[in-house]
Amino acid sequence: MKTLKLLSGFALIATLFTSCYTEVIVDDYVDTTPSITLNQLLGSYELWYVDINETIGYGQTPYMQMAFTLSFRNGVLYANNNLVGFGSQGNGFGIPVGDYDAYNMILDVYHDIDGFSTYDVYQIDSNTIELYNPNNDTSYFLNGYQRSYFDYDFIFYDNIHYFLQEYEAWEKTYTSEVGALNEFDNENYLQFLAGGNDSTFQSSQDYNINNVNNIYWDYTGIYGVQNVANNDYLKTLTLDYDYFDNEFFELSVINDELIELYHTTSGTYYEFIGRGYIQYLKNAEGKNNAEKKKFRKQKTEKKDNPRESTRKIS
Repeated sequence: MKTLKLLSGFALIATLFTSCYTEVIVDDYVDTTPSITLNQLLGSYELWYVDINETIGYGQTPYMQMAFTLSFRNGVLYANNNLVGFGSQGNGFGIPVGDYDAYNMILDVYHDIDGFSTYDVYQIDSNTIELYNPNNDTSYFLNGYQRSYFDYDFIFYDNIHYFLQEYEAWEKTYTSEVGALNEFDNENYLQFLAGGNDSTFQSSQDYNINNVNNIYWDYTGIYGVQNVANNDYLKTLTLDYDYFDNEFFELSVINDELIELYHTTSGTYYEFIGRGYIQYLKNAEGKNNAEKKKFRKQKTEKKDNPRESTRKIS
């Protein structure tokens, strides 16, 4: 009898443990696919800032290197390529530069000048996407913003050397009466060249030239734009003149076509007005302006891209 009770007890305990057991399966797979469509993702922000310094890979997509922001609006791609009019051109969206098609986390772009390009799209976080171009193994990273809180002024002043390049020439229109006589008093035109080392300027002592193409450039040298501590809206400009030393200025922007240069050595103020606005992609007549290209330069070190495409590219 005791043996029977003992066996019954073991059977009861075994039954209880078996009935309490629940199988737990651990799955390491995490689905990174957004719960919204790609079109919804691209349209969730009005502006996508191209963070050029986050680029990974050794390739280059021209319109990506040129644009400060991109916008995806009902199949039309918009870009802010210029700092002149930045924030006001196209109600802040910039100009239309092509068309696009978005499907299955793939973005196909048909650019008006650069033609077709395709990207695998990855959502990095709530306002960052990665556009991976499998044809040149390069990833561009875009940060999303709404126009109402996008800091147009910060982007403008942080890239002011590109602003100087957006006119064919800068003509001196004012010299203050205060200040000592100096060699720069004789310089009447300045030009800041896009491309190359991105730091070449020319100057001319010509006077009252109606057509900027007729300006004779007396000197070609190197220039640099630097920040001023604790003042985001003031820059310094250094012009390297070999024959009479460097000229150092404080650079202030009065408006989209007028700058002030304060010559710290002599105490003289100069004003220069922009002549011959260069609209990147299209000129004033609406014709393609492909021969004049401004590419934003990546300041960080380029590195190999670990990303691999999961689709076959024909």
